[in-house]
Amino acid sequence: YVTVQMVDEVQVEYYDSNTQRIITKQDWVDQANRDKDPDYLERETERRKGYQQVFKGNIGTLKK
Repeated sequence: YVTVQMVDEVQVEYYDSNTQRIITKQDWVDQANRDKDPDYLERETERRKGYQQVFKGNIGTLKK
């Protein structure tokens, strides 16, 4: 499971279920997150793990 966040056609964040962490792809995004909300990456990582489980359940339902 992979999510990618884009802003104006530029990749700014990447989440992969294998690593189970968000990787910021732009320095300005990383800095803005640290300045505004130091817990952003932890909270969003947990949120993406939840999205992954919901997506997995939805795919299971569609397969039926």
